[in-house]
This record gives sequence, structure tokens and C-alpha cells, in this order.
Amino acid sequence: MNSVAARPRIKDVAEYAGVSPKTVSNVINNFEHVSERTRTAVQEAIDALGYRVNIAGRQLRQGRTGMITLAVPELDVAYFAELAKYVMAEADRRGRTVLLHQTGAVRERELAALHGFDAQFSDGVILSPLSLLPRDLATRDRRLPVVLLGERPAEGGTDHVGIDNVRAAREATAYLLSRGRRRIAVVGGAVRGRLGTDRLRTDGYREALDAAGLPFDADLVLPMEAYHWQDGARAATALMRRPSPPDALLCLNDHMALGALRALHEFGRTVPGDLDVVGFDDIEASRFSVPSLTTVAPDKQEIARAAVALLLERIDEPDAGPLQDHVAGHRIIVRESTRG
Repeated sequence: MNSVAARPRIKDVAEYAGVSPKTVSNVINNFEHVSERTRTAVQEAIDALGYRVNIAGRQLRQGRTGMITLAVPELDVAYFAELAKYVMAEADRRGRTVLLHQTGAVRERELAALHGFDAQFSDGVILSPLSLLPRDLATRDRRLPVVLLGERPAEGGTDHVGIDNVRAAREATAYLLSRGRRRIAVVGGAVRGRLGTDRLRTDGYREALDAAGLPFDADLVLPMEAYHWQDGARAATALMRRPSPPDALLCLNDHMALGALRALHEFGRTVPGDLDVVGFDDIEASRFSVPSLTTVAPDKQEIARAAVALLLERIDEPDAGPLQDHVAGHRIIVRESTRG
């Protein structure tokens, strides 16, 4: 046998195992019509030589880069940072590299991602949009595989992964009602406008009130321009200054809920004595606040796994089956902000 190079090749494995390079390729690609004896001999040769599949070379031969793009609104919002971590881990497990982009929730940058601003580098895009319009999906370049996270601007047009936001908010509101809370404010909610996450979660809140036979008070729904710590703090302060303040806050992300906790503390309100506070997203900081934060926890790992799997399916077979809408799980994690 010839001496093996520093980085063994398929032909080195073939020579070591006494088979053809084509047979080695069939074993690597897990083709069925290979005898168990041959498969074992090839695997022993691979192990002995330390051979590793050249994924990059294979992808380039197939006209692909081996990279996918993840486009999210803000990386300093912990939910998106944590989700990105899971997407990158899942992509790495499946032999792909992730290009990470921050859109700032600006429609032009979301459109650029939707139309493949990295098309020459990326095989497909996972996009979490906040500003896209329904017509944007209808006019997108269908040659670029896209999976949307969160809420879609319109039905159809692309694969989608998200949680059932109506149900999640309904369950969170019902939980607060079960604790005797009756004036529940929705921080970051929306009564009207396009059907985004804020509207869907507000709809779930209204459904819980209806089921409990309680009237809906639009003054308890506070739309927010942004969902940051300071926005939650400002909202809580404004609510506490009202003649009839709420007895619970349902904040539509954990950043606002944590900001609200700080403002309530400074205002002299106890949580959960005077008020209950519930957030959304189960970011890591929610476990370490004082009090720790009760929150609606989407299954971020499932979202990442499903999004990567759907995207890779479309990359491999663009016309394989109908578009899919994957609903990931969620649960309410009860902590001190409602439990004491």
C-alpha cells in the first residue's frame, strides 16, 4: 500500500480496505446496496486512517456553500440571542455554518434578507420578521429557500415555525385570573392593527377574560414602540400613577417584565403582594431577578431544530411537498413574581 497523506483521501481508504473508491463513497453516503462485510471493512479503514468527510468540497460540487443565514431583529434582546445559539448549534450538528444578521426590525433590511442579500454565500434564510408586509412574501424570490420565525405577514408563501401565541397568552391570563387578579394590564399589547405577535397575544388575553365572564378594558392594553427594559419600566410607572392601577401585568416579553419589576420596586409596590407580573420568553435573566420572573417559555430548542430541518429540506428538494407550519410547544414557568 502506498503511504497515506497527512489528510487521507477516499482513494487511501479504498486501498486500505481493498475496495473501489466508489464503494467507499457508497458507504459514506449510507447507500443500501452494500454488504455488511464490505461496510465493516470500509468503516475499519476510515477509523484506522482517521478519514473525515470533506463537507465543504461536497457542497461546492453540488453548487452550494454549506452556509445558511439567520436574520433576527435585535441581538441585544436576549430571546433572539438565545434562539441564535440554538440555531447555530443545530446547524453545526448538521454540518452547516450560520451567517448571523441583525435587521433592526427595519423593513428594508428584512426585505434584503428575504430576497437573499447573501445569496452568493448562503443556501437559505431563516428570518424572524417584524416589519414585513403581506405583499412582501408574494413578491419574494422563490428560488431562495426561506423559513419564517414568529408571525407571518400573510398566510402561505413560505415555511413557518412559531408557537401558538393566542393559546399561550390565554393560558397566562387564565393563570393570573385563577390567582384572583382582575385588573390585568397587557404591556406591549395591541387592540387593532396588523395581526402580529402583539395582536395575537392580546387576542388570547381577551379570550381568557371572556371565558371568565369579565369585561375587556382597552385602557389596560398598552402598545409599545419597543420591547426593552426601559419600556417596561416606563409602562409600569405610568400604570401605577393611574387612579385605578392594575393588580397584575402581563408583559409580552421578559425584558419589559424585568424593567417593570424594577419600576414597581422603586414605586414601593410589592410583587407578588400588590401585583403579579408575568413575562414571555423565559430568558436566562428571568431566573435570577428578585423576585424571579414567572414567564411563558417557548421551546426555543424545538423552534431551532424545526427551522433548520425545514430549511435544509427545501435546500435539498425545493419542491418537496406542501409548505409547512410547525407549531412549537410552550409552557408557563411559575416563579416568585406570582408565587411569593
